[in-house]
Amino acid sequence: MFRRFGFIRRGWFLIFIVGLALFFASEQILVFTSNPNFIPTVILLGAFLVPLTFVTFIFEYEPVKDVPLPTVIVCFLWGGVIGLAAAGLIEYATLQNLNFASLLGVAAIEEAVKLIFPLVLFFRGRYRQEADGLLFGVSSGMAFAALETMGYALVGLLGAQGSVSNLQNILFVRGLLSPAGHAAWTGMMGAVIWQQRARGRSILNGAVFGTFLLVVILHALWDFFDLLPPQPVALATISVVGNVAIAAISLGLLARRIRESVRVA
Repeated sequence: MFRRFGFIRRGWFLIFIVGLALFFASEQILVFTSNPNFIPTVILLGAFLVPLTFVTFIFEYEPVKDVPLPTVIVCFLWGGVIGLAAAGLIEYATLQNLNFASLLGVAAIEEAVKLIFPLVLFFRGRYRQEADGLLFGVSSGMAFAALETMGYALVGLLGAQGSVSNLQNILFVRGLLSPAGHAAWTGMMGAVIWQQRARGRSILNGAVFGTFLLVVILHALWDFFDLLPPQPVALATISVVGNVAIAAISLGLLARRIRESVRVA
């Protein structure tokens, strides 16, 4: 019986529970006092809670005994910051006209820049297992998602004239879905890149390019469904169903990569 609840002692679960309690407490203090000084705390906790929990889960689950925790933390922080800064700079011209072609361009840019720091670790050559690449990809992708969520939350708060309920909705939806988006896509890329080296192949091959094309299409479709207007109801339904389908496919493909990396370890 106790083994069935062994997860309560895992680091990822403790991070989630403690973080959730701190987020709820900060949010209630913000609502009760209307003190804007608590807004950064609420946004920070809400944006990073699920990403930190998911990265810790992957770190504890994957066979990555050769990867020290400080390296994961550095990849999480620098991978996300470098990726978001590069994406913001490169996407500036692409975002002037939003159509599916531009969404593909944005997806390609973001999927490429999230790999910048993981590729630094790749070319250093110290970490060579497929599981290592998956962990680095998930870490960089999750930090990218968390920082992006902070931006959306701040813009949403200002646009709704300080509405805390609007802030809650943004943090909840984006936080809950973040593992099925950036983490899954960059995690898959990291796993495939490291896998090719483990098999003695160049990373400039069909497997890598094919996976990159796949994650770009998934990313673009995600953005497309997300941009559909909430009215009429038919479009809102298509948006929800489409995003759920993309999330399920993305998580399913990531889970397959996780099983593969455990098998070959």
